[in-house]
Parts: sequence; structure tokens; C-alpha cells
Amino acid sequence: MPEGDGAKGAGRGRRAGDRGRYGRLSRELVMASALEVVDRDGLSGLSMRGLGAELGVEAMALYRYASGKDELLDGLVGAFFLELEGELGEPDPEPDGDWRAGLHRVALATYRTAMRHPNVVPLLATRLLSTPLTRRPEPVLRGDERILVLLADLGGRRAVTLHRAFTAWLLGYLIVELRAVDDDPEEPDPAFRIGLHRISARELPQLRATALGLAERGGPGTLAAGLDALLDRFE
Repeated sequence: MPEGDGAKGAGRGRRAGDRGRYGRLSRELVMASALEVVDRDGLSGLSMRGLGAELGVEAMALYRYASGKDELLDGLVGAFFLELEGELGEPDPEPDGDWRAGLHRVALATYRTAMRHPNVVPLLATRLLSTPLTRRPEPVLRGDERILVLLADLGGRRAVTLHRAFTAWLLGYLIVELRAVDDDPEEPDPAFRIGLHRISARELPQLRATALGLAERGGPGTLAAGLDALLDRFE
């Protein structure tokens, strides 16, 4: 081999292989595995190195599918909406006009998806705060499109207002539903489990009196009732 060719080859370096324990990687496989890691270990348990180990490849191999952890997090949001999309099925290109029923269906399917992937829910807020509209994952954009199609007959300005109110209320409900409440999860007594003794009955009497109720999940029934109260304002 000529001396120059050898030097060029040495400078090029070795490319990390992307064939792991599940075969050759793809973006879909990488994001699905990242979702499994976050479901199991939380967002703090996700790293390029750890995900590479999970897939049986070097961390460098993942950079072909995600440029870094930020893109992984955006991919998790996309995976969440892709699963939601699968549960809802193909949108009807000509909705029957019952936009309330359509929004209820979207809300309840989103709730079920959130309960399966509670550790991803904070990303639905934080990643969308930092990602411009047109750079969001396609499943997220298709989710917005589905809602706007349901509301198309209401007219542009009214549809935008209702879309904003619906998405804001639904995200808020999910975050409140999934907020941490247990001080000692292994404690069988509800009052001690949430650490009720840490709340002053003198300084915070109303919070102390209602803390046990606030610590309970509202569930899909409360979600539906709250959504109806919101939508009544748009009839």
C-alpha cells in the first residue's frame, strides 16, 4: 500500500457498527428502546451510552439516528404521539360534525397513553417549549391536524381558540394527574403515605383538610366532566 493511502486510511478512523442484539438499528428501533428505558428508569436514566448498551452497540452508533440527547427527547415525544395515533386510528377526512365527541375521544386516548408512559408526559410540555412548530416530530403535527379537522366547521378564529383551550387544558390535567404525591410509597396508611403530618393545620388549614382528596387521581371520569365544562363555553 502506498504510504499516502495508509495515512489517509488511518485518519479516516473506524466507523461504529450499528448491528446490535436486535439486528441492524433503525430510528424506530432506537426510539422504541429509548421509550422502554424511560418507562423503566425515568428520564434521568436515559443517556446515549446507556441506550447503546441496551441495544448492544457503541454509543457512537446512535448518532446516525439522533444527534444527541435533545433529539432523543424529541423522538420520545414523537413516539408518544405515534402510539396515540395508532390507538385513534386513521382520522376521518370528512368528520360527522360532532366535534365534542371527537375531542372526548382524543382526550381519553391521550389519557390512556399517558398512563402507559407517565415519565414521558413532562416532555409534552418542556420539549414543545423549546422546539419550533415546524420542527416538531411529524406525529405531533398530525395530532394538531386531527384536532383542527374536527373543528374546521367552527371557522378559523374559533377553531384556533378552541384548539388552544383544549390542548392546554388536557396537558394541565395530565400533569396534575401524574404529579408526585407520596412521601413514603410503602406506607399503607394514606395520611402517612402522603406525609400529611408535614402540612401545618394552623397555617394551611384548607390544604390539610383536602390533601388526601387532592392526592387521589381523578381518572378518566373526572377528565370527561372537566372537558365538558370547558367545551360548554364554546357551544
